[in-house]
Amino acid sequence: MSNLQHIIESAWDDRELLKHSKTKEAICEVVAQLDMGKLRVASPDGDRWITHEWIKKAVLLYFPISRMELIEVGPFQFYDKIPLKTNYDKLGIRVVPHAIARYGAFIAKGVVMMPSYINIGAYVDTETMIDTWATVGSCAQIGKHCHLSGGVGIGGVLEPVQAAPVIIEDHCFIGSRCIVVEGVRVGREAVLGANVVLTGSTKIIDVSGATPVEYKGFVPERSVVIPGTLPKTFPAGVYQVPCALIIGQRTSSTDMKTSLTRALREFDVAV
Repeated sequence: MSNLQHIIESAWDDRELLKHSKTKEAICEVVAQLDMGKLRVASPDGDRWITHEWIKKAVLLYFPISRMELIEVGPFQFYDKIPLKTNYDKLGIRVVPHAIARYGAFIAKGVVMMPSYINIGAYVDTETMIDTWATVGSCAQIGKHCHLSGGVGIGGVLEPVQAAPVIIEDHCFIGSRCIVVEGVRVGREAVLGANVVLTGSTKIIDVSGATPVEYKGFVPERSVVIPGTLPKTFPAGVYQVPCALIIGQRTSSTDMKTSLTRALREFDVAV
């Protein structure tokens, strides 16, 4: 692996090396290992996540060494540099038309893809549901037994290479039309109500106690989150700007398989 990393780092600094077959083979090997889940752009290390910049560099270098090709799927045509992911039956993945995933995205056994999209470099773990019109962007990391509801947008990131991807940890429920971008991490078993928008600068405020507690870029595990607003003063006056409110936590008495939507119903929040 260290040899692969050395080749990728060298080619990143000197693009003339992309003409060499050894460099091309190394880049293709990294993307193949991403596709199989043997490598991932970000990985957990205790309570934190580590972003592997050299793997993101390999994905970016995959584009200049790849040629545009016509891709035909029955009556449908695509024209792209990255082929589509295949062999879903052997991988144990349920794929409903018109779900699409690009080669270089890892999708684990038991994942269900409703008409949705998963981009190169993404990692989707076992038994997760990617619901209708949900998108999983480049390099995003989605945990086990998660549910991305209809129209959810999980942002992707390839550049800058040091930027952390969006991370959705195990057993999370992401409600309809939620947007999570700019490297936000959603902790294990958290629940986001419909239309929550989380960016790197969004204020995430825990209002479940006597005094508010503010977070940015991170939703603590088991949190139940809904959209909110905060007053902000501008030259033209005071206006409401979006924020996210933590209104409580999932209860331990609720069974994991049913608590995703029930956690919101307990707080009378829309799914």
